[in-house]
Amino acid sequence: MSQFQSEGHRLVEHSDGRVELADETEIKSSPFYNHDLAPVKVVDRNWSTYSYIALWFAMSACIPTYMMSSGLIANGMNAWQSIFTILLGNTIVLLPILLNSHPGTKYGIPFPVFARAAYGTMGSNLPALMRAIVACGWFGIQAWIGGQAFNTMFGALIGINVWRALLGGPYFDYMGTEWLSFALFWGLNILIVFRGMDVLKKVESLAAPFVLIMTFVLLVWTVNLAHGVGDLLHEKSKFATFGEFWAVFIPSLTGMIGFWATLSLNMPDFTRFGHSQKEQTIGQVIALPTAMAIFSAMGVMITSAAVVIYPTVAMDQLWDPVKLLGRLGADQPAVVAIAMFTVALATLSVNVAANVVSPANDFANAFPRFITFKVGGLITGLVGVLMQPWRLIADPHGYIFVWLQGYSGGLGSIAGVLIADYWILRKTKLELADLYLPGGAYQYRSGWNFVAVLATIAGCALAWVGAFVPTLKPLYDYGWFVGFFVSMAVYVALSLPGQKQKS
Repeated sequence: MSQFQSEGHRLVEHSDGRVELADETEIKSSPFYNHDLAPVKVVDRNWSTYSYIALWFAMSACIPTYMMSSGLIANGMNAWQSIFTILLGNTIVLLPILLNSHPGTKYGIPFPVFARAAYGTMGSNLPALMRAIVACGWFGIQAWIGGQAFNTMFGALIGINVWRALLGGPYFDYMGTEWLSFALFWGLNILIVFRGMDVLKKVESLAAPFVLIMTFVLLVWTVNLAHGVGDLLHEKSKFATFGEFWAVFIPSLTGMIGFWATLSLNMPDFTRFGHSQKEQTIGQVIALPTAMAIFSAMGVMITSAAVVIYPTVAMDQLWDPVKLLGRLGADQPAVVAIAMFTVALATLSVNVAANVVSPANDFANAFPRFITFKVGGLITGLVGVLMQPWRLIADPHGYIFVWLQGYSGGLGSIAGVLIADYWILRKTKLELADLYLPGGAYQYRSGWNFVAVLATIAGCALAWVGAFVPTLKPLYDYGWFVGFFVSMAVYVALSLPGQKQKS
């Protein structure tokens, strides 16, 4: 352990490279400080390799992952092409995730505070709120899915006809009990947020093995009923040429990257609790691609077997595990109830971890003196409802090619700026105290680094222009990559002259 002076602030650097402030008195009086955004003390950074493995398995074991292959297969891929696309996309997105995880572990800071280094103490609200809006949409989607699981579980326990008639309906195309189930699941998410990160860690650690085991049990059950895995695994793709495949593969790959493009920005929200860089890195490398491939493959195999069991049922019904389990256990309410509890637990674990922690911090960053982590979580939940998630997931094509692909370009643009600033320009060295102080190294112009803003706009513009100009559609198809590399190049090009003048 060593101590050194940095711009008037005494830092303690531990032998493993992790850094903390010797005294936080000065930053506590700053308008950019609150307890939830404060750097985590080294003594409290106790997440192990297993913590991150459990986190990723718990976040991956969700209905959107299970159903991911369905959208790809519906657009012409065969089962193996869809699984490969998912595996490749998640392997690629692992790189920016690891790069942006590093400052969290080193300095104990969350994503919006890390963003202050590149965007400024005020400008950090731009990437934070862009990330927060996406998370709100995801929160709503997952809360709706969890609500559907609750609805099926209660129907199995009480009797489906009695349960459906309890509150009447339909209201806005859904029965009253469906809205009630949605509200109950939504409230459970908010409750965990109010209990804090320690409770979240426990939920993730318990959910990961339980959900994995129960999904495997479902696989064995359906394969046994079907006397095999069915023919879906052996079906050929609908593409006659490589060109036809490529035209679908690239936007699909971008969509897969977009699936975790959110976490590629805000992993510092979790790695700030990491016991070491080695532990968080190993945990993430092991878990992310593996978990996504496993759960997607299980979804394909279960659906393939379900086609044999229910040959006359529409495919969209069989791809939805909530509806499928309702059919499989129609005469076994206890089985349905246990299965739906599993679905609800899986959805709860991913929703709180992936879609509440970050926007709660992001909203807190905008008004540190007025919005706490808990209040930010509540805002996330309310905005998620207003975004009408039941409409977002109604169409698999829209889900992958509009929702996922659309926002991936924007988040890729932010990632390009953050990685360029931290790794290329600053060489991983930050003035920790100045991240919380007005007038410090990250004040720029009135708290805004307009170079970072311009670079982000440039990345977004080129990533999204193809959505409006048909001849430039390839830019949209490659949205995340275009946004990432354009914003990185622009940021470095515009920042280097200023750096040379300072030196």
